[in-house]
Amino acid sequence: MRNDSENLIVRLSFELALDVVSFSELIRANNRFEMASQIFRSGTSIGANIREAQNAESKRDFIHKFKISAKEADELEYWLKLCESSEYYPNPDDKLLKNLKSVILIISKIISSSKRNTN
Repeated sequence: MRNDSENLIVRLSFELALDVVSFSELIRANNRFEMASQIFRSGTSIGANIREAQNAESKRDFIHKFKISAKEADELEYWLKLCESSEYYPNPDDKLLKNLKSVILIISKIISSSKRNTN
């Protein structure tokens, strides 16, 4: 059985997803269902795709799953920036933003290292 607690990006993306769930519930409590859904979907998809990458069929498949995670992370960052800039939504806390930045940096490093190792 796989031990994901030893895999940094799997653990961090899971922790990020938990923060996203909490934040999206805060938005949902204010009857802002569309924004809550967008944040929930993009934020939880990051870790789901990283988990899928752990069982990739090839290096190319592994990189592809991480690229999807990178796109979802960028999308989440967009929704959180909208929340920060709009008077109608609560601001995401510093922990959520810091965790997202960390995950984005690690995903980028994994993609670039994996591409370099395939050549």
